[in-house]
Amino acid sequence: MAQRSASGRRDTSSVLTINCGSSSLKFALYDISRTGGRGSQERLRYTGSVERIGEPNSAFHVVDGKQATVTDEQVTLRDQSAALRYALDWLEQHLNSQQLDAIGHRIVHGGERYSQPQRVTADVLAELRRLAPLAPLHLPVEIAAIETLEKRYPIVPQVACFDTAFHRTMPRVAQLYGLPRQFLDAGILRYGFHGLSYEYIVSELEREARAAHTSLDGQRIVIAHLGNGASMAAVRDGHSLDTTMGLTPIGGLVMSTRSGDLDPGVLLYLQEAEKMAPADMRKSVEQTGGLQGVSGISGDMQDLLARMDRDDHAAEAVALFCYSARKQLGALAGVLGGIDTLVFTGGIGEHAAVVRHRICGGFDFLGIELDDARNATSETIISMEQSTVSVRVIHTNEEVMIARHTMRALYPA
Repeated sequence: MAQRSASGRRDTSSVLTINCGSSSLKFALYDISRTGGRGSQERLRYTGSVERIGEPNSAFHVVDGKQATVTDEQVTLRDQSAALRYALDWLEQHLNSQQLDAIGHRIVHGGERYSQPQRVTADVLAELRRLAPLAPLHLPVEIAAIETLEKRYPIVPQVACFDTAFHRTMPRVAQLYGLPRQFLDAGILRYGFHGLSYEYIVSELEREARAAHTSLDGQRIVIAHLGNGASMAAVRDGHSLDTTMGLTPIGGLVMSTRSGDLDPGVLLYLQEAEKMAPADMRKSVEQTGGLQGVSGISGDMQDLLARMDRDDHAAEAVALFCYSARKQLGALAGVLGGIDTLVFTGGIGEHAAVVRHRICGGFDFLGIELDDARNATSETIISMEQSTVSVRVIHTNEEVMIARHTMRALYPA
């Protein structure tokens, strides 16, 4: 049960976070203090995930606040709606009648309109439906999750937390495409994504800086969020200056099943010479491209690393991923005018030492020098002592950022 003060007023809020992917669902339940102030105000009760949604062996996994496994089972969940219902049923069995006070959602795209989290209203839902073509693998399932929870908990407020919001500080020139003005005026711009992850990493760096009685003022930081979806961002003074993704989450780095950046002429060629329909082109760049397409084996980096010594296509896919990231690292360092800190995060960034080594190799002229022993064990700092650039591995936490944003949106004081 949520704690109450002597007067009977509840001192904490129970906040559920929902993070819908294209084939996965993550959720977390926090008790968060309403008293404000800095420090450890969140208490994680449960965090869980449903992976491989739509496959016969969907995996449902939950751990408690001490990271002890509570449940780990294989289930059959045909779609996101079934996965969400299953997770909610499980949570209700373990809440002991505790009141749920708020629900926060990761929403992939907020367009130009939303640079801050928003309490969900009919107007917000209408705008998300308008933006759905920009993120068709994510926004429709995120909207459906909001509607499901609204029916199940009609009096519980919901908050939309946008992955694009962090990048709204980018200079106008970094947002522009070389397109006719009417398209730019219609909102066809570079938005960037993974903003909740970047926000968390910046908050961790700020926490460390405060502890050392310093700040991030003037600090030039590149953050590499490398997972099934992958992007990188240039951050100065804690704010986004540029990022690799653009209008949609398809662009930028080569990813698990997404192509990353393409010459626009590639799509024109596929349309005109190969007579491909738009739906087929979308599938090629969004669902069957990237590491999956190049390797012809798998979009999972762990699988490819295990096979690359005996499979040329797997090796080529890994090499392309690392080369793509190396190019972007150089470009973002150029935007910043140098680099002081490089952070790896996300599933690949946090765990794949080989990938980190390949991305950083040859950047000694920028001051990036890895300590191979530290890198091999994924220590927090993996750079050499004498390196002028601090290279870090930091576990990201989008769920806690969603919970924090939800509380701030509902209780601004």
